[in-house]
Amino acid sequence: MKILQLCNKVPWPPKDGGAIATLTLSKGFALLGHEVHVLAMNTKKHHVDLEDIPENLKQRVTFDLVEVQAKITMGGLLSNLFFSDLPYNAARFIDKAYSRKLVRLLKKKQFDLIQLEGLYLCPYIPVIRSHSKALIAYRAHNVEHEIWERTAKVTPGFKRFYLQLLAKRIKQFEQHYLNSYDVLVPITSRDGEKLDEMGNKKPRHTSQAGIDLGALVPKADNLEYPSLFHIGALDWAPNQEGLLWFLDRCWLKLLQKYPGLKFYLAGRNAPEWLQTKIQYKNVVFMGEIEDAYSFMNSKAIMVVPLLSGSGMRVKIIEGLALGKAIVSTSIGAEGIALEDRKQVIIADDEDQFIEAVGELIDNRQLYDSLCKNAVDFVHEKFDNLPIAEALTDFYKQHLHARTS
Repeated sequence: MKILQLCNKVPWPPKDGGAIATLTLSKGFALLGHEVHVLAMNTKKHHVDLEDIPENLKQRVTFDLVEVQAKITMGGLLSNLFFSDLPYNAARFIDKAYSRKLVRLLKKKQFDLIQLEGLYLCPYIPVIRSHSKALIAYRAHNVEHEIWERTAKVTPGFKRFYLQLLAKRIKQFEQHYLNSYDVLVPITSRDGEKLDEMGNKKPRHTSQAGIDLGALVPKADNLEYPSLFHIGALDWAPNQEGLLWFLDRCWLKLLQKYPGLKFYLAGRNAPEWLQTKIQYKNVVFMGEIEDAYSFMNSKAIMVVPLLSGSGMRVKIIEGLALGKAIVSTSIGAEGIALEDRKQVIIADDEDQFIEAVGELIDNRQLYDSLCKNAVDFVHEKFDNLPIAEALTDFYKQHLHARTS
């Protein structure tokens, strides 16, 4: 098949869940012998030079990058708030230059499949319909409005009002584009069911974000036990609020019991205000790190204190693949079909979180059991190539149905 993936940011470097989920599938398609083309918005926030993408990757996947501002400004936010019905999140990615590039590409090349990587590519469906007969797949990385509904619930003051309005607009936006695609590809079954409840009538296939198991090898030779760590995009609101909750409610109580314990915090794009707020005793802020897998291998217990968000946390999958013992909220572990106390410990309030971390420190047998089960689980469920193959089989069925 000739496959075109549309992205609202360049999926390189693969340092956040969205980029990882997009790029691993690109690689999977290419390894299966498909011709893969990525048309990505090159935004100011996630700007990439084409030369920075490794040559061996560009030999397998063709990348087209379009300069798109998509910048968040107070003027833009206020203008959108008072003079538009669109959610600001979506409006920033409706871009004439990207649309023109898409049209030129569709006129130049015939694709069998066009896969939209996330909700904010859906406004380009009419453009695709006008210039291509390709099968259009909406790959739902999450149920977008849920992120903002959940964030609003844990946000105080006037900002809560704005987030509630934003969530309402995003939900309307999601509903508007339901069934405008040909097939739906949610990353989790739960998200697929939610979108069905909202009105999806199109065929769907759950395709979880796979990982390259050859690149994630557990190594315990440099393990600091006990230690805690968190890794993720630090400009993402759910990560920010979850970390601040954990530090405020749990960390100091854990230090009282384990005075030498350290909490290592890694991630890109941490704003200055967040760096100021995380200055707690024994919290080691690492910022963006060069080798995430070496960092994760060197630490013992992964904490995922998410209070909002939607979809699937790819960093949890990576942590499981590296044999990490993980303590997560139910929202953090959502969509991964983990069993509590088998591959992860679920903790939804401060007492549960403190108890879970303490148990993994005090009970090395439980810690080792979780680590082993985590690796076994990922090898069974998240190998990228079988996931990509199952998805392409689904696409081929619907392409065949069109021509028969």
